[in-house]
Amino acid sequence: MRSLALLLAALALGATLWNGIDERGTALAFGVLIAVGELARWSGSEERESAPLGAAGALAYALLGENAGHRTDHGVLQVVAVVVAAALIGCVPHVAQGHGPTLDHLARRVLTVAFAAVCFQPLYDQGRLLRWGGPAQALLLVALLVLTTLCDAVLAAATAHARTRWPFGPLLRDELRATLGIGSAVCATGAVMALAVAVAGLWALPVFSLPLLLTQLSFGRYAAVRVTYRQTIASLARATEIAGYTPAGHARRVAALSRAVGRELGLSEPDLTVLEYAALMHDIGQLSLVDPVPAGATAALPAEEQRRIALLGGAVVRQTGVDAGVAVVVERQADPYRDQPVTARIVRTVNAYEEMAREAGPTGPLTALEKLRLGTARDHQPEVVESLARVLSRPGLTLPWAG
Repeated sequence: MRSLALLLAALALGATLWNGIDERGTALAFGVLIAVGELARWSGSEERESAPLGAAGALAYALLGENAGHRTDHGVLQVVAVVVAAALIGCVPHVAQGHGPTLDHLARRVLTVAFAAVCFQPLYDQGRLLRWGGPAQALLLVALLVLTTLCDAVLAAATAHARTRWPFGPLLRDELRATLGIGSAVCATGAVMALAVAVAGLWALPVFSLPLLLTQLSFGRYAAVRVTYRQTIASLARATEIAGYTPAGHARRVAALSRAVGRELGLSEPDLTVLEYAALMHDIGQLSLVDPVPAGATAALPAEEQRRIALLGGAVVRQTGVDAGVAVVVERQADPYRDQPVTARIVRTVNAYEEMAREAGPTGPLTALEKLRLGTARDHQPEVVESLARVLSRPGLTLPWAG
């Protein structure tokens, strides 16, 4: 995908420089809009679309047919060239700060815009849109937006699958679900910009950019609240470490590994969030113990004692105001796996692995996996154990350090 995007970008830039730029004022206006959108991106954000204004501007230029009632002459290659040049200019400050977009993100932007332009520009050049009239053109834009969104989601899921080897189906499902958020605002703004410029000219660009900027601000605040919420949960989880009930970094390692196993099993993003929070707080019930369990290793305790600690932990989680689904996972992590939700099965298995691997020394990982496989009759689901083994076998897996 990167190679195709690089080849397309080089071809577009070369052809545009050789043949010159058509409609220079229009190209400059959209280039400035895209560059400003990249400058206003959320630095270091983990959101799916961190530069919504730039994405909307690029999409609007790809779907632009007229400017204030006059036909435009730019083609597909010029659309790609303007988007690439403006995006690179807008990314310079972020790259200098070490927060620039990834190559996969830029490649997706190039290919998605090229797809939209290839679908729209030939129809416009052939004059079919002029014969169909305004309503038909609006419906066509909506259809092209749907196809472009699907294309972008497939590309995003494919790159994530190639990078992480997680199942493609759940990744695509999460990408499509993400389009209901800022993605829908980007698509709608891009289409409205293209239609507004066709009637009112380039002055429509700043007017219709303002609502998307306000939407971006709202999403940014929501993302900040979510980050703070996660940090609060992580701080609560550290209470057992500070009190000496569990080893330093245990909860973070279990959370990171649980999330990876959940991805391997194809859990959705909301379920992964519940899983991560439950893994962070799975040992909080130990705060009720008078005498700490040695090294916090609850997996070796009798079943009744494990269940009592789990119920106490669930009660604590409910009092903190965290999502009730997190409390359910914490409460049921000591039940037989056939009675547990899949998130509780993952937390139980990963917690047991982390404790056994820590105790067994250099051969800990292999010894722990062997013991987990022996416990698949009652304590651990075989599919979860095998998913854990696949995750651990992958190169590049990093877990938080102790302390």
